[in-house]
Amino acid sequence: MVKKWLMRIFVTLAVIAFSWIVFAQSCMKFRTSDSLAKSQFEEKSIPFKGSYFKANSTTLHYVEASRDSSLPLLIFVHGSPGSWDAFDPYLKDSMLLLHYGIISIDRPGFGYSDFGKAQNLDQQAKEISLLLHHLSNGKPICLVGHSLGGPMVVKLVADNPDLPINNLVILAGSLDPSEEKPEGWRNTLDRTPLRYLLPGAMRPSNAELLMFKQDVNEMPEALSKVRCRVLIMQGKKDTFVPPGNATYAQQHLTHASKVRIVWFEDENHFIPWTKFNDIRDSLLTLNLNEPVTPPRPEKRGR
Repeated sequence: MVKKWLMRIFVTLAVIAFSWIVFAQSCMKFRTSDSLAKSQFEEKSIPFKGSYFKANSTTLHYVEASRDSSLPLLIFVHGSPGSWDAFDPYLKDSMLLLHYGIISIDRPGFGYSDFGKAQNLDQQAKEISLLLHHLSNGKPICLVGHSLGGPMVVKLVADNPDLPINNLVILAGSLDPSEEKPEGWRNTLDRTPLRYLLPGAMRPSNAELLMFKQDVNEMPEALSKVRCRVLIMQGKKDTFVPPGNATYAQQHLTHASKVRIVWFEDENHFIPWTKFNDIRDSLLTLNLNEPVTPPRPEKRGR
């Protein structure tokens, strides 16, 4: 009798676990299909295009809103988890559309860019760099990165001095190695069957955040290679990415032509949405014409 009850409990738990795994992988993907997005943009009379680009072994997905080849490019890079539609309000903003061709990218492993296949920071940067060269129209480029998109845009600027990126905007970016918490539980989730219980985009998010524990150590060197203008926007009540990350970045952007921090006293990590008007207005007032200061040649001894 006891054995029968134990078997029933085991079968019930197995069914529940299997059902959760199936459910978990079908939800919380944090993405919007191109067809649905196009219909939403058309309602506002905004041209919209979703595209794919083959970058080495990864297929990257990105979207464009009202791209005019005569305008500078405003390119958004989301955090973890996320996808291009994290910046949906910016792509639909009539004032921004007058000043920029606006693009938002699905980072590798998220949205429709090989969903579920997490990559480290360096690999992502190499593949997104190929996309940026493909997209560049010779006009100035402004890169905007939120959260884990912050170190990504820093790496992109550092690795691509040949691109006309003259403005970098970091929204609550993770940049200070000392602020990165160990979070040993992520390793348990990533390297055991427990990872299959993580819903949708949370699995690649956990995997890349685990890799970022090492990747963040590249930030001091990457920050020192940035030569364009940098705007850092940070909430003082951010518990995900503490405010110390902003001051750390400012201290290590030693070759940037200009660095400015905008503090939001009562804001947390979600400033792209809670402070939309402030961020939008800042993007509209950026200096898009001043060229980037070229790297100084190294002095060599005789």
